[in-house]
Amino acid sequence: MLRFPFDLKKVSRRSLIIIAACLVIVIGFVAWFVLRKKNPESYRTATAVKGDITSAIAASGTVEPEEVIDVGAQVAGRIVRFGLDKAGKPIDYGSQIEEGMILAYIDDATYKSDLTQATAQYDQSQAGVAKAQADLDQTKAKLYQAEREWKRAQELGPSDALSQSDFDIAQSNYETAKANVQVSRAAIRQAELSVVQSQALVERARQNLSYCIIHSPIRGIIIDRRVNIGQTVVASLSAPSLFLIAKDLRRIQIWVPVNEADIGHIRTGQAVEFTVDAHPGMSFKGQVAKVRLNATMTQNVVTYTVVVNTENPDGKLLPYLTANVKFVMEKKSNVIYIPNAALAWTPPGRSNTPKKEIVEEPGKEAFNAVVWVLQDKKPKRVPVKTGLSDGSVTEVQGLTEGMNVITGVEEAAPEAAEVNPFTPKLPSRRR
Repeated sequence: MLRFPFDLKKVSRRSLIIIAACLVIVIGFVAWFVLRKKNPESYRTATAVKGDITSAIAASGTVEPEEVIDVGAQVAGRIVRFGLDKAGKPIDYGSQIEEGMILAYIDDATYKSDLTQATAQYDQSQAGVAKAQADLDQTKAKLYQAEREWKRAQELGPSDALSQSDFDIAQSNYETAKANVQVSRAAIRQAELSVVQSQALVERARQNLSYCIIHSPIRGIIIDRRVNIGQTVVASLSAPSLFLIAKDLRRIQIWVPVNEADIGHIRTGQAVEFTVDAHPGMSFKGQVAKVRLNATMTQNVVTYTVVVNTENPDGKLLPYLTANVKFVMEKKSNVIYIPNAALAWTPPGRSNTPKKEIVEEPGKEAFNAVVWVLQDKKPKRVPVKTGLSDGSVTEVQGLTEGMNVITGVEEAAPEAAEVNPFTPKLPSRRR
């Protein structure tokens, strides 16, 4: 029979509870230690890589043609048909055109009528000049006759042969004839000015008629056709836009809004790298052409438009694509770099603050950061000196290519809970 060294009947209930709690704590600690040894920590690592790293300012812009001409109409009317492009097809989106080619025809019936009316008025004005000249000749003849009669009257004078009234009439007729000659000469001048005015109206009507044929002012490509056959265009205070023509798509610009905090790092001639979603995996290069000074403010954010020039010989960059731009500030080649997460990770209870230790090699500065490498499945502290960063990776000195740096801890998957054999089981229901 099992005997205890003390009498259980004399032990208080409170003491039994304390003893049981201590036993539970001890058993739990032992179980935790056993499970921890069974499932050790697993670290996430990254490899130190040797390559190129670029420090850049990232922004998003729009691909724009270098020079765009908006072709409009100076007269109102209905579009009756389009011209033909270099391929002999009607003008449409993407048509290649030469300078002077006909783009569209506007109904010219009204303007032909205006030209006919102006021409008739011009002819009438010329006839008016001829009539005025004939009137002048007639008044000159009357002046000659009146002048002769006035001379005879002066020779006779008021006498029995010539009454006073006839003398006065002769003088009056002479003065009237002289005045009529001046009036006829003024009528000729008026008729000549009417001819000039009519000629201007003819030129205006002829010019308006020529505006019914829309010509291309440059050699280029049609980006946008904004009218259809049968559509009526109305020219009032501003000319309606008919076509949008890009002069040369072999040279393209990118308009990039840059935040005011970064604009100080942008300079003319700076190298630029960009990509477009239309050609994934391809990278394009350009350079900054200018920084426009007309800043804009959107939701209290000030941005400046930076114009980037780039070549487009194969035509892959289409107008108005979205470009993901990087303004290159500094670039290094053949350097060791690691993810930024490796510089931020530290084991629990440890510090990433570097000690005041100087590199033994002369000419090098002190370390300014610490990383942890995996050695014998344990983290080892390694001081490094950081350099150029692109926001995701950072250049470091003090590591060799291929070293595994720790970036975090893998969370172990929870194992299936073991079944306690002493747990009571519910009776199964049987039919």
